Amino acid sequence: MATTVLIGAQWGDEGKGKIIDVLSAQADWVVRYQGGNNAGHTVEIGRERFILHLIPSGILHPACRCIIGHGVVVDPLALLLELDGLRERGVDPAGRLFVSDRAHVVLPFHRLLDEQRELARTGGPLIGTTKRGIGPAYGDKASRVGLRMADLVAPNLPSLLRPRLEEQNRILAALGAPAMDAAAIEADYRAAAARLAPFVADTLPLLNDAVARGESVLFEGAQGTMLDIDYGTYPFVTSSNATAGGACTGSGIPPNRIDRVVGVIKAYTTRVGEGPFPTELKDEAGAWLRDSGQEFGATTGRPRRCGWFDAVIARHAVMINGVNWWAVTKLDVLDTVETIRLCTAYECDGRRLEHVPADARFLERCRPVYEDFGGWQCPTRDATRFQDLPKRARAYVARLEELTGVPVGLLSVGPRRESTIWLKPAGEKP
Repeated sequence: MATTVLIGAQWGDEGKGKIIDVLSAQADWVVRYQGGNNAGHTVEIGRERFILHLIPSGILHPACRCIIGHGVVVDPLALLLELDGLRERGVDPAGRLFVSDRAHVVLPFHRLLDEQRELARTGGPLIGTTKRGIGPAYGDKASRVGLRMADLVAPNLPSLLRPRLEEQNRILAALGAPAMDAAAIEADYRAAAARLAPFVADTLPLLNDAVARGESVLFEGAQGTMLDIDYGTYPFVTSSNATAGGACTGSGIPPNRIDRVVGVIKAYTTRVGEGPFPTELKDEAGAWLRDSGQEFGATTGRPRRCGWFDAVIARHAVMINGVNWWAVTKLDVLDTVETIRLCTAYECDGRRLEHVPADARFLERCRPVYEDFGGWQCPTRDATRFQDLPKRARAYVARLEELTGVPVGLLSVGPRRESTIWLKPAGEKP
């Protein structure tokens, strides 16, 4: 598989967890390079369902080693819960999971500030944050006042943590929020540090040496292109670079060592949280897509907003990420739809737009230009080859390729590993 970056090409929740799991079967390493436990990847293996938030999905493959890169912000308590949950289900990450000592730590006041800032947005638009403290943690990183995993496991953690807690208690008091119990937090994080210390490592030489040896590495992105802090629908975005460039800055691998980029798209479009969504269906059709596709957030359980496939944002993702081929998920959800709509462009103020505008307020006013496509109205879940799909389903896949300019290499027609169709040569198995 060489060195592969896997990104979401929509607003996240594209089904990356399953695709990562499928690709991990051929990977020596899987690296998570950005985000925090505000994202979730769902993997179904047989009758078991795993939801992972910080730990890369590759951990479910016994021969695969995993890295949480320094581009991730790590909540130590959340990571411990995830580790314990895996062990309870027979998956032991010991010796296979490495957490970068350069990764920044999410602390209790980050979560409190996240919540207080969202509550304070009474006069402006809500962002739709998960309130996991991700934005404030990245803010501290940019302000050069954050603590890193190296600090967490250092003997002098109390002297590093105490001044930050005192400072943040003053800020919380000004916001009208209750003070934190600094002594209790210090005890909790010292205990967490003791348990996490065996996992913390300098992952830069570890990963670069693996690449130099020719081992296969899969970089796992969280969220999606339209939630990238620079290229998404700002300010309704996450706090990190969810695009392919983030794989280099969040892991320490140079750009010239990346061999290919795989983009994950749903056969329709969804979004969680606030912000513009041109193809959103606010009627019974949208509710039907949500129920049929089980469109509820893996992290929060929030219902996702649903709409038709948007080729404009898909082309935006191709341009920014350099997508080599698509992994298309949830094709089976459309099995009973009589007429499927495809957004080919936007219209606003009498103008036709082929690209995503930077201004989210302008995008909010854009209306999709649709073309209608006759549905296949028969099941696809039992298909194991592209030729087994109904003729119209194959034509729909071909139309997605035409509209985006990128070949489809893999199709998912169900949540399980075996419900996967490889298309050659674009998505030839590594």
